[in-house]
Parts: sequence; structure tokens; C-alpha cells
Amino acid sequence: MTWLLWIAYKGTRYAGFQVQPNAPTVCAALQDAMQAALGCRPDVKGCSRTDSGVHARRFALSFCYDGKVPAEKLVPALNAHLPPDIRALAVQAVPAGFHARYAAHAKTYCYHILNARVDDPFTVEYCHRVAPPLDLAAMQAAAAQFVGTHDFLALCASGSGAAAHGDTVRTIAACGVERRGDYFTITVTADGYLYNMVRILAGTLVEAGLHKRPAASVPALLQSRDRRKAGPTLPAKGLFLQDVDYPDLGRSKGATVAH
Repeated sequence: MTWLLWIAYKGTRYAGFQVQPNAPTVCAALQDAMQAALGCRPDVKGCSRTDSGVHARRFALSFCYDGKVPAEKLVPALNAHLPPDIRALAVQAVPAGFHARYAAHAKTYCYHILNARVDDPFTVEYCHRVAPPLDLAAMQAAAAQFVGTHDFLALCASGSGAAAHGDTVRTIAACGVERRGDYFTITVTADGYLYNMVRILAGTLVEAGLHKRPAASVPALLQSRDRRKAGPTLPAKGLFLQDVDYPDLGRSKGATVAH
């Protein structure tokens, strides 16, 4: 059987999702829990690699398992062995050959910003603080310019394998900014992302909010394909993978077995 497992995690103490030598990762912790709970260590396919320090509210991964633990017991069995900063949320059966990354139609990321002079000790691990006042309307106008199919090389950090192969065209279906009190949330939904793309996009929107660049400059920025002309790469701690869309499964927002 092939399964799609939804998890949430706090990425603060992990070097991203993908297993790495000599560094704690979400995938390694998950596979350790699988070994303890299921008696095997399945090969898992994550929907995204996520950078070091990035969080996830709904991360999806696929794996094969034909053992004795029934579907309704998989989630509690894994949570009994997972560290408290990683939680299994739900699991569902999917067609054979399903791959959590390649089957994803779109992924939504959120970047959280505190616009204040002093950090909030209760959210300091989950958002980036910007002290000067941000102009919400200016940020929203700039965000709208990123929507559509574009070459996003200007929003790609060096070291990207996709950039090395010239594969830098992506489609952003939605990009917006909301404010609640002193907190700003940038939300981006796209069919794929380049290395550090959302964090660079967020840095560019912050520059727009500080009136350091006009919204009308975004098309020229993208056409330049020049990383130096975009904003800074904001810290990983403000970035969350919010959701993954699998329309072919019929229920992209949930799972058939949750407990």
C-alpha cells in the first residue's frame, strides 16, 4: 500500500526536511519514529525539501507500507515516537506509484512579519521583525505584480540546481499580503518554487512596504533575471509551508483517516 501522510513541524532545530549527514532533519526523525512504531524504515518522498529552520503546518509525504499496524492506528503510533516539535496529523491511502512531490498541483507558503520596535517573546521563533512602519497597500500592489507565469531567476539564491539547468519559469497563482495588528502575513501559492524564492520575494515586498521600491518596478526586476536587483533573503524562521494541493485525490485539504 502507498500512503500519504500529513505532518506539521517546528523547523527551528532541524536542517530542513531532507536527510543530511551530520545534521538533524525532520525526515530522519520521522523515519526513526517509523522504525520504532512500524518495525521498518520506509523510503519517504516529501512534497518539498524545505530549508533549515523553515516550519510547516501541513507537509505531505508518501511512503509504502504493508505491515500489521492498521491505517487508523498509524497516526497515534507515529506520534508516540515522534519528538514534540513534529506531529503526524492524518494519513490516507493513495494510488500505487504516487509521489508527494510530483503529484502536487500547488503549494502555499506563508511568511510572517512582526512590524514593531521590539520582538514578541511568544512569536520570536516564528516571524521576522521589521521595525520601521510598513505600508500595507504598497506591499499588496507589489505582490500583485508577481502573479502569473514568469522567469523567477531574480528571486533564486545561488546554488540552485534548477537554475543551473535553466529551469526557472514558475507560475504564481496568488500572492497577497494581509495585516492583523502589528503582524503582516505574505501568502504565495505557486506550482513550484526556486531556492529561497519565497524568502527573497518577501524581502522584496518589505522593500516595497518601506518605500524603497515601487510596485511598478517588479516586472523589470523579473525581466532582468538578476538576483542583485531583488530584495534581501529574509530569515527562515518566518517561513511556513501552509498547505499542498492534490486535486486528483478528491480531498486536497484533508485525509480519509485522521485517528
